[in-house]
Amino acid sequence: MERAGVSHDTDSLAAEIASSGLPPEAGSAEVVVRELDENGSYIKHRLSSADAAPDYRSRRIKSFVVREGRLTAGQEHALTSFWKDYGIDYENRLLDLPAVFGRKAPLALEIGFGMGKSLVEMAARDPGRDFIGIEVHTPGVGACIMGAHEAGLTNLRVIHYDAVDVLGNMIPDGAIDRLQLYFPDPWHKARHNKRRLVKPEFLDLVIPKLASGGVIHMATDWEPYAEQMLEVQRADARIVNMDPAGGYAPRPDYRPLTKFEARGQRLGHGVWDLLFRKI
Repeated sequence: MERAGVSHDTDSLAAEIASSGLPPEAGSAEVVVRELDENGSYIKHRLSSADAAPDYRSRRIKSFVVREGRLTAGQEHALTSFWKDYGIDYENRLLDLPAVFGRKAPLALEIGFGMGKSLVEMAARDPGRDFIGIEVHTPGVGACIMGAHEAGLTNLRVIHYDAVDVLGNMIPDGAIDRLQLYFPDPWHKARHNKRRLVKPEFLDLVIPKLASGGVIHMATDWEPYAEQMLEVQRADARIVNMDPAGGYAPRPDYRPLTKFEARGQRLGHGVWDLLFRKI
């Protein structure tokens, strides 16, 4: 799932799906609105496309379709009980990051953390760094918050929203020390390639948010997408490849090896890491 964009224009969603070749059930995606109650606990309201507020109906088509899964009891409990500790509500204003974390520290921001296991592990390993994860899949947000609470983390926050909007409206310029994009949906079919997140306009959004010397770290297990990532970043004069040979980099120790990735390696499947630094 390409996790960086989610909120579809619900009036045109069915037409978009029909023209894209996606399965018809994708058109039944619900619009999810989030808010807190008077005690600061997470509330989730589900609205059908017919009942959606106008601002949700008018949102542009993003790079993927959300398919909401069922929450486990633990995920629901984490969202209800610990959102106030780990969640950041989307707002159309810049975050005060020292106020969010109670300190000033290097910031890693991950787009699309899935179920959050690797993100929690990275935050636990690196207590001197702050982490923000952005994810649109509700069960993944709940699982990440549950893991962060169980680990007793204080340096991790999550945002349950579209990453393009979060980057554009909430993250101050120069704030990110490391941007992480791991295993985004490659949209394998040629007619779907236009939905891939990594393209020049994505870099136009991301690079101003990087601190001087800040790093963009991407990883994929789909070689054609790796080639596109490399081509797009090589063409941008604002960043430089950190690999001495100008190609792909070894997996840094800070990025955990997932079970899926380890299994793929045993089967001879490749994984490509790319590290580019802002000049």
